[in-house]
Amino acid sequence: MKVTGYRSLTTKHDWGRLIGDANGVMSEPRTDVHVLILETDTGLEGVGVGAHGDIDRIFGAVEGEDPRAVSALYDRMLAWVFKTGHAGATFGAIGAVDMALWDLKAKAAGEPLWRTLGALDRFVPGYASGLDIALDDDALVRLYEGFADRGFSAAKLKGGHDVQHDLRRLEALRDVLGRNSAQPALMLDANESWNRTQAVRFVTALERGVDLTWIEEPVRRWDAAGLAAVRRGVRAAVATGENLTGLEQYRPLLDADAVDIVQIGNVWGITHFLRVAALAHGHDLPVSAVAYHTNPSAHAAAAVPNHLAFEVQDVSSPIGLTVDQEYQDGGIVLGDEPGLGIRVDEARIAALQVAEPMIAVTGPHVRPSRAGLRLIPEARHEERRGVAATDGAGR
Repeated sequence: MKVTGYRSLTTKHDWGRLIGDANGVMSEPRTDVHVLILETDTGLEGVGVGAHGDIDRIFGAVEGEDPRAVSALYDRMLAWVFKTGHAGATFGAIGAVDMALWDLKAKAAGEPLWRTLGALDRFVPGYASGLDIALDDDALVRLYEGFADRGFSAAKLKGGHDVQHDLRRLEALRDVLGRNSAQPALMLDANESWNRTQAVRFVTALERGVDLTWIEEPVRRWDAAGLAAVRRGVRAAVATGENLTGLEQYRPLLDADAVDIVQIGNVWGITHFLRVAALAHGHDLPVSAVAYHTNPSAHAAAAVPNHLAFEVQDVSSPIGLTVDQEYQDGGIVLGDEPGLGIRVDEARIAALQVAEPMIAVTGPHVRPSRAGLRLIPEARHEERRGVAATDGAGR
């Protein structure tokens, strides 16, 4: 079996709500989802998900090769771009191809990927995460009541602008999830929007009212000294890593003893997940997968010994994609379909009038100009209007 080509598709996911974080909010409830289909000379096809605009830079590394040699081909893709670098969009393309290769390997074996990877149990523990900063309190409660109905007893709030605002909402999540646990796990994600002093002040204030399980990305992803300072200054665990692209980017954080929960982004691929999990395991640290559409890394999470909890952002699938998995008992139940269990309805996607992607001027993927530069991290309303924020009253 040889890789012969690929097809690239773009569909949409309808969240039914606006999504965002401390850096901004998406302009509409539908967002793009990129799908890669890897073709072979046998007619078997592999599916990967995630943006892969740089695929032409690395496709030559796998073209004409047997897709079952996944680990070797992963390293070959990295070697293919070693002079110009593999981070950013290139790492995303490597991740999408890697997913498709693993999908092909498991399909060729006639079994689900979790089985190919050596997992014993198809259940992957999870936590709810609604990307919920744009929701009012009533909508927030309704959203998490739906998660609670599926057995979730842990949840992560997007926040970081206002202590009392976030505290009130964390308390609401605690009440909602209390039906499933006497002590629900509560997390807060600041999405790199603070400096280290802001982070310690904010989290310390929150911890007077709630027992916070972890604080996620309190400062910039590469700031090992800053993350270590936050870790020393708060009771909550520090979680980070979803935006790191390659093992070499984790090493400074681990050397500085700067992280408690090692996070791994779904869009970076299965091999990356497995290698980061092994690295973290060598440091006696748990890993947590950060969600993406169809949850491809859930198969890898089921197979590693140190997986803690998988982020679940929504229980519906993108338009034209059907995924063999269910959400129940507070996690993901993987199915028996071969490979990743993703079926692609190309006719439905083709019929979908996908708009040309707009250049974002604001939103969760665009860093605000004053992020990390305020004395008080309170600028919710001003930054949504694109106006530089002034300092507010401290808490």
